[in-house]
Amino acid sequence: QVQLVESGGGLVQAGGSLRLSCAASGRTFSRYAMGWFRQAPGKEREFVSSISWSGDITYYADSVKGRFTISRDNAKITVYLQMNSLKPEDTAVYYCAADLNPRLRTPDYWGQGTQVTVSS
Repeated sequence: QVQLVESGGGLVQAGGSLRLSCAASGRTFSRYAMGWFRQAPGKEREFVSSISWSGDITYYADSVKGRFTISRDNAKITVYLQMNSLKPEDTAVYYCAADLNPRLRTPDYWGQGTQVTVSS
C-alpha cells in the first residue's frame, strides 16, 4: 500500500519559516515527480510546487516564487518544502502528491495533509 506522510506543519508568525517533509513508502517511486498542493478554508486546492524525479526540474506557483524552495532526497524517498517569509495568506492544509508528470497534472497518490497557520 502506497503512503505519503507529511510532517512539519504548525503555527508560525508572519515572516517566519517552516519546513515540510513528505516521506513515501510502499512501492518503488522511480520516475515519480513529487510536490505540494494546498487548500485554504473555502477555497479550491491549488498547486504550490513540484520537483522531477531527478531533481533538476522544479515548478512553483507565482504566489510562492522566491519564498519557497522544494528539494528531494531519493535515497529517503522524501520531498521537502522550505517555506520562508511566510504570510497569513499561506495559511492552508498542505498536501503532498506524487505523479509521473513533473507538473503534477493528475497525481496518482496523495498524503493526508498537514496544517500550516501563519498569524499576522
